[in-house]
Formats: sequence, C-alpha cells, structure tokens
Amino acid sequence: MAEVSPTASVELAVIEFPGSKFTGEVAPALADLIDRGIVTILDLVFVTKDLDGKVESIELMNLEDEIAAPFRDLDGEVNGLLSDADLQTAGAALSPGSSAVLIVWENTWARELTGAVVRAGGRLVAHDRLDAATVQEALAANSTS
Repeated sequence: MAEVSPTASVELAVIEFPGSKFTGEVAPALADLIDRGIVTILDLVFVTKDLDGKVESIELMNLEDEIAAPFRDLDGEVNGLLSDADLQTAGAALSPGSSAVLIVWENTWARELTGAVVRAGGRLVAHDRLDAATVQEALAANSTS
C-alpha cells in the first residue's frame, strides 16, 4: 500500500472520453509526473456509461491490451480507495456512450509545504481549484482595466 503523508494534498480527477475510447495518451503524461516526483498515483479506475445510462467499472486487466498497456507501466498502486458508490457518482456525470478514467493522486510536490504549515501551527481553511477558462477570463478582464 502506498504511504500517504498525514498532511497530504490528495486529488481526484474524472477524465471523460467520448465514444468509450480510451487511447492511453494520458498515460505517458502521468508517467512523466510520477517520474519527476510531482504526483503519486493512489488509485486508478476505468468507468463506462452505455447509451442507456448503465455505469460499469472496468479493471485494468480487463481492458483491451492496446488500451491497458500504457497504464500498466505507471508506477503507483491501485488501492481500491474508490468505492462502488464513488464510481456510480462519477459515472452519473458522464455523457451516455462515454468512458472515463478516475485517478486519485497525491501531490507529492506539496509534501514539504504542507508539512511546514503543520509544523508552524497553521491549518488549511480553504482550498479550491480554478479552471483555466475562469483564470483566462479574469486575467483578460484585469489587463483591460
């Protein structure tokens, strides 16, 4: 089992692919982040949603070999962090006839920072993610004012 810092910054992403086509193109990008010590993969699950809305999870070993192969080489552990309820919730957000990879990772780059915050007696009181479009809009608005 992967060891996670008690002050870990852990995130979940649900990445949808139209037409239930996993291409494996995200695997090399993930491998690069892992190799550089930026993230540690804690769980990785594939989900499909058929045209009737039925959601199913797919184990890596049950994927077609050409799709699964790039993901098998990722350094990390699939720990079963995501429950069936989590998978159904994620699947509900998918478009019919699509597939997704759910990735849980620790931001290993943040270990020292979060540890320093705790050692200094601080605590995280808010954390949010901003999508790129929102940031671009804000930057554009600020550059014209």
